[in-house]
Amino acid sequence: MAVSNLLYDALFAAGAAEAPAIDGRFTYRQLEAETARWAAALAGLGVKPGDRIAVQVEKSVANLVFYLAVLRTGAIYLPLNTAYTLAELGYFIGDAEPALIVCDPTRREGVEALGSGARVETLDKAGEGSLADLARAAPAGFETVARGAGDLAAICYTSGTTGRSKGAMLTHGALHSNAATLVREWRFTAADVLLHALPIYHVHGLFVATHTAMMAGASMILLPRFEPTEVLAALPRASVMMGVPTFYTRLLAQPALTPEASAHVRLFVSGSAPLLAATHREWETRTGEAIIERYGMTETGMNASNPYDGPRLAGAVGPALPGVALRIAGEAGEAQAAGQAGLVEVKGPNVFAGYWRNPEKTAEAFTADGWFRTGDLGRIDARGYLWLVGRASDLVISGGLNVYPAEVEAAIDAVPGVIESAVIGLPHADFGETVTAVVVAQAEVTEADILAALSDRLARFKQPRRVIFVAALPRNSMGKVTKAVLRAEHAALFEAGRVTVS
Repeated sequence: MAVSNLLYDALFAAGAAEAPAIDGRFTYRQLEAETARWAAALAGLGVKPGDRIAVQVEKSVANLVFYLAVLRTGAIYLPLNTAYTLAELGYFIGDAEPALIVCDPTRREGVEALGSGARVETLDKAGEGSLADLARAAPAGFETVARGAGDLAAICYTSGTTGRSKGAMLTHGALHSNAATLVREWRFTAADVLLHALPIYHVHGLFVATHTAMMAGASMILLPRFEPTEVLAALPRASVMMGVPTFYTRLLAQPALTPEASAHVRLFVSGSAPLLAATHREWETRTGEAIIERYGMTETGMNASNPYDGPRLAGAVGPALPGVALRIAGEAGEAQAAGQAGLVEVKGPNVFAGYWRNPEKTAEAFTADGWFRTGDLGRIDARGYLWLVGRASDLVISGGLNVYPAEVEAAIDAVPGVIESAVIGLPHADFGETVTAVVVAQAEVTEADILAALSDRLARFKQPRRVIFVAALPRNSMGKVTKAVLRAEHAALFEAGRVTVS
């Protein structure tokens, strides 16, 4: 009897052996053979089931093959944003204690200098490096390691508004159930071609997009990054596109976006950050297609989605997915009636197994009856559609990436001349919302001073796009800064026009 590896096996179950898996590169048979070599290379490095493998490399076909090989070995994949600095990387490595770290060749020396004791191998954006060399030299066969529903497949670090990032433990069962549900709900088949322009260091690109396509036996056009003209050129070959709101606002800025250009695509999906209702309406006007907005998070994968068949409401994230339960709770945990706002809680097979080596935070994240507290505020209407109205925390989601203000505030407060700061997210047509700093400082401190001081301390996506100077920060009777007041005061700051990313 063949060994069962729940998630890995499911990703190859529907794909016909000679059907294309990745546009122009691999059939499903070839892809599986390639994962065997990479898995054998990992085993040759001493990687064992349950070992953590930290990965900070650019998106490539080789990167995706490597991920699949990690699943096949029974190890635990730990994707890390390529924008993280070495100082930031040190925290994740120290917390996860990986057996192997894979990074870009230009970073090898810096990663080794972190002194974690883990083996370091390399992989660049072209798919070359010491790990690729080992895979080429490895034997062609590999006996897949058995993994069940409760075994960990990945640890993805998620941000909060206070304290350090926490490692969400994602099981084979949770990732499998979520992708299988999306295959059904979004009507994926082996005839589909997914235009994949998302990064693969977080849930949206690696799990939602890749898993859903592969579990249906579909093909992927794997672009290294989102670039509007390249995406428009590829649209006629695709039937599905997944993206963050930034993708859609930038495509809308292209005159070449017409109903004819997008006619072959049956499904556009948006997530990772709020999609402005105006963007939803403009997209439908320009293309004739209504975007499906959905709601998910690192700890749960996808929780809700506007329906494939049925109204796709601008501003709503749709009903709960089959098998997933959503409820709205008041501050004391009491159930809220339809239409009343409160804390969004979720329960289902998609929910994570807890935070890595953090039982206290895990306990805090769940109610006494087992529901996960998302930290989001929302309401469920009479039709069962979820409408998100804010966040219980001050988490900023910019371009689909999580930023917690406490970390940015600490870096700003360390700048000479700064008295105090408050970091908020403000609505932005391109990014959904964008990081903005409100600062009390001595007269000689400038916006340029603060941004320059942060350039080497924080990843680019965490750095404020604007710094606003004020005489004092608003506070409540308990002395706490009232960020809701700041957000209301400066809500229109980025309405003048879209900001171009450098």
